[in-house]
Amino acid sequence: MSPAPSPGRWLRWPDGATTPRFAYGADYNPEQWPREVWREDIALMREAGVNIVSLAIFSWARLQPAEDAWDFGWLDEAMDLLHAGGIAVDLATATASPPPWLTTAHPEILPVTATGETVWPGARQHWRPTSPVFREHALRLVTALAERYAGHPALAAWHVSNELGCHNIYDYSDDAARAFRAWLRARYETLDALNHAWGTAFWSQRYTDFEQILPPRLAASHPNPTQQLDFKRFSSDALKDYLRAEREVLRRATPEVPVTTNFMVMGETKGMNYADWAAEVDFVANDHYVVPGPQAVDELSFSANLTGNLAGGRPWFLMEHSTSAVNWQPVNRAKRPGELARDSLLHVAHGADAVCFFQWRQSAAGAEKYHSAMVPHAGADSEVFRSVTRLGRLLADDLAPAAGSARQPARAAVLFDWESWWASEQDSHPTSLLRYRQEALDWYSAFLALGVRADVIPAGAGPDGYDLVVAPVLHLVTSALAKELTRYAEGGGHLVATYFSGIVDEHDHAWLGGYPGALRELLGVRVEEFAPLPDGESVALDNGTTGTLWTDRVEVIDPATEMLARYASGDLAGRPAVTRRPAGAGSAAYVSTRLGPGGLQPVLARLLDAAGVGSELPAPARGRVELAVRVGADGAAYWFLVNRTDEPVEVPGVAGELLTGSRVGEAGADGAAPVLLEARGVAVLRRDQAMG
Repeated sequence: MSPAPSPGRWLRWPDGATTPRFAYGADYNPEQWPREVWREDIALMREAGVNIVSLAIFSWARLQPAEDAWDFGWLDEAMDLLHAGGIAVDLATATASPPPWLTTAHPEILPVTATGETVWPGARQHWRPTSPVFREHALRLVTALAERYAGHPALAAWHVSNELGCHNIYDYSDDAARAFRAWLRARYETLDALNHAWGTAFWSQRYTDFEQILPPRLAASHPNPTQQLDFKRFSSDALKDYLRAEREVLRRATPEVPVTTNFMVMGETKGMNYADWAAEVDFVANDHYVVPGPQAVDELSFSANLTGNLAGGRPWFLMEHSTSAVNWQPVNRAKRPGELARDSLLHVAHGADAVCFFQWRQSAAGAEKYHSAMVPHAGADSEVFRSVTRLGRLLADDLAPAAGSARQPARAAVLFDWESWWASEQDSHPTSLLRYRQEALDWYSAFLALGVRADVIPAGAGPDGYDLVVAPVLHLVTSALAKELTRYAEGGGHLVATYFSGIVDEHDHAWLGGYPGALRELLGVRVEEFAPLPDGESVALDNGTTGTLWTDRVEVIDPATEMLARYASGDLAGRPAVTRRPAGAGSAAYVSTRLGPGGLQPVLARLLDAAGVGSELPAPARGRVELAVRVGADGAAYWFLVNRTDEPVEVPGVAGELLTGSRVGEAGADGAAPVLLEARGVAVLRRDQAMG
């Protein structure tokens, strides 16, 4: 089970107010600009409605220009100016990138790749998570900052490092090797236990001393798969331990100030097990940047949804996203009209009570000078600045009643498991084309297309409370999890599993007796051999859909199992492709091929109908509009209606007080005129919970 999020605190507002409010702002880097720009910045921030900034994130070289020299004067001035302007500070510990003097004096802190290459200075995050030398110097800086600014009235929260693991999650250095061995001793205690877990009888890999063990560096062939999996676990734990080390320094100095760090729940960022990290911070914070493609908006929603559930349903902090183009994609396109507000409010819809951008003022130099900001190169006389100013007013005024409200759980969920993600995509597998997160996103897109709300929940949260749970590519299943899922289904829940699920245990050992291994009896099917498909090859199903990537030669082992779809072409023609087995008061379904978001819709619709789960949206809006719901302490529900399309959409039959958006036409049977959503638009309604 994943640890529960910390019961810590939200932002400590400098004015001492406890009434919930939305935080709004950006990363602020005054050290990049002359002093005369700073006062202009404060004036523009007030105009835009900014009430918080993240400060000093990459300032180590400026704060500590030499080992025994400190320069806090500029930061003192910036903190004072911000406070005078009514702007709170999320103060970073500035440890994200070590300064040149430190790496010159101590090159042993630099990371090493799997092939033995040193990762040199010149960019950022060039440090080993397990380096005792780096930690000594970093914690010295954290201590100095904590002691100096503990009593500063602008301080609203501490920001540990920045995007931990973004560039240095996997280090194969000698420091990492020593720390990895210590981690393995704590996990397995004995060499016999480790040798069993790693299956070292294969390829003559049996260890007789812990000192013989290394990280999975470049090898002649595929490294030991359990060694690889454990190294991924260790690497996430090593960064989590570093997070704890900084956090404890801050808590000793300022026990009343909340501590967070910015996660990166987005795209293929997978090295950090955030379900395991969430308990280490006082509130969850996340960075998210839109991933281009046909599911771009769905992916944003998926990531925000998962972040909200990592936060346990409580408000969380969107620490970074972009006002417009980024600088690191192959083609960096500007956002279209409405996208800045829509992207921001979609995070709010899933529980964010803080909306911040990278960054405040677009850099004139450096690797991110073409990354958009609240104040672009064009200056305040720009559509971007006008757009962020409109959003600031919207959050401060129109949407103020929704601040502090919590996410309302849905009746359906997509189960997300970091260890299955890691294990399912390792080498020497039936296919190298499988993408765990893509399969999970496809299911989520299918829910959105049907107009059905679904939560994205970490596996450790468990399925209880949901009528239907989809567990896509739940590859790694412990015996305890198998029992939990069986209990869930037999108790009345409806479970859906997919291909390559239930295959291995926590040691990456295959469950024997046929696939899907640990879930075989629950699903009522057995597979002797996998039948992955080459890239570009597909297979037809008799429900009119098409499968790609994977197929299974499914044998039904429980006569009560129902065939929902069969293969209609290829070697498996006539065999089951999608099945559903009654299990106690519930059911367990199996989808043996990748159907994509479109192909999943008819399958999911049938499974939802069997589970008694339907859409809360009126029929004309389903598929075109996403609904997310937050609930206030007073019981009021806040409905966020988000237009998923590039065309205006009218949503009839939705009563309630319109906080933002507009109505058109004549009132319907509910007494309310249809809500008009402009292209890429968002409307928010305050509704009495009794309205449903």
